[in-house]
Amino acid sequence: MNLRRLLAVPEWAGSVRVLAGVTGLDRPLRTVVATLTPAHEPARDELVVVVAPVSPADWRLDALVRHSADAGSTGILLPALEPLSGTRLLADRLGIPLLTSTADPLELLVTARLHLAAPDLDRAELVMAAHRALDDRPRSPEEVVTLLGELLRSPVALLDDRGQPLAGELAEAGLVRVEEPVAQRISVDDGVLLAHPARGLWVATVLRGTAAARADVVPPALAVAASAVQRWLLANRLELERDARSRSALLGDLLRLDDEPSADLRRRVADAGWRLGGWHIGFRLGVSSTVDVVARTREVVRALGADDTVVVEHGEGWTGWLTLDAEPTAARVRRLAARLRAAHKVLGRTLDTHMGVGRPHPRPEGLATTVAEATDAARLAATRPETGHFLHVDQLGLAQLLLEWTRTDTFEPAARALLAPLRQVPGDLVRTLAAYLDAESSLAETAAVLGVHRNTVAARIARVEQLLGVDLRRRDERLALHLACRTVTLGD
Repeated sequence: MNLRRLLAVPEWAGSVRVLAGVTGLDRPLRTVVATLTPAHEPARDELVVVVAPVSPADWRLDALVRHSADAGSTGILLPALEPLSGTRLLADRLGIPLLTSTADPLELLVTARLHLAAPDLDRAELVMAAHRALDDRPRSPEEVVTLLGELLRSPVALLDDRGQPLAGELAEAGLVRVEEPVAQRISVDDGVLLAHPARGLWVATVLRGTAAARADVVPPALAVAASAVQRWLLANRLELERDARSRSALLGDLLRLDDEPSADLRRRVADAGWRLGGWHIGFRLGVSSTVDVVARTREVVRALGADDTVVVEHGEGWTGWLTLDAEPTAARVRRLAARLRAAHKVLGRTLDTHMGVGRPHPRPEGLATTVAEATDAARLAATRPETGHFLHVDQLGLAQLLLEWTRTDTFEPAARALLAPLRQVPGDLVRTLAAYLDAESSLAETAAVLGVHRNTVAARIARVEQLLGVDLRRRDERLALHLACRTVTLGD
């Protein structure tokens, strides 16, 4: 124990000031004694606590400072006293810490002796205080940061996996080595930075001045705060998944709509804050199957940055749309598409994404149409790095004409002839191929849709490639077969 560590104890930190002799704060501390007057013979490693009032001009104060330096004492605590400048200069020159406090000196003495007798007492008290403050109920990151900051009397922040603050402020946040998921202690100017991992996030604080002496005490409290953050993450995740399932189910009902929406469906749409009337412009943002779509939804919403945009977790990515009161002009459609492209570019910094945008369509049935267009465009965008993996249906050119061609009588016979070898053998290969291409070549998702094992899907797809003499890794062949499957399925 040293004097700097004692000054970081909460009871001392809030009431004791250092008047002089700051260079001696790291002197060892072994005993704390009380004296009524400055006429005391100090001992080595001893903190002298003067409990009775003393005159600032009392010559014995200077004598006590000199004797303390000669004996190798730790320092002197005076009761609510501002010594003369000469006394302070003497303490500075000899490196003897001169302290003062308006608190009861005897209570400070008792606290100091308790911590000397049980060096881990401060750590235990801090951990218990953290448990009491954060308890077992989920608390938001802002609450955790605020409560812990009050306990530590130091700035606290919750950092994301890139070291950026999610709650609280910490100028030194960039020093945390986020790629190393272990508790960290990093020296900074006049202090120390402490960080503790919390399921991909970080609870961090900077202890400065005398507070830095508690660097060995604070880490367990950071671990308690990290546990509180993890409880919030779990509770928040469950709520996000419940909301995502609800939104996805509602979107599915809207996309399957083939008549006027029922009163119940209109009420659910209103409860979600969506609009059925007006003109809709759909978009589809696709990602790989390894992306945690639910967890990244807030990032997507922030990137889109508009209150008029609906975003729904849907399969391997997000489906969304903007709703306008009147039919938009071509110029406005281009501006909206440019806004979506900019958002896609921002997301591309941390996500491998592809995005498609549909054309404006009115009323509830128009919502399904524009979303379908956006989904087709996104599927094409996934194979077009030259466009930045972004496509707007109005800019598709030949590919869009091909999509339109599938709706004509000319294409259907050609599509049936192309898929005829699959219809001549058992195994429901046409349906399997259509589901596989709809699932963006995902064996797992296709198996879930068909209700079979993924190995069964893999075997069927291999059989399809053999019968048709195609390679489904080639994007042009995938596109042709996908269009043929859609045409045949709709015709049946």
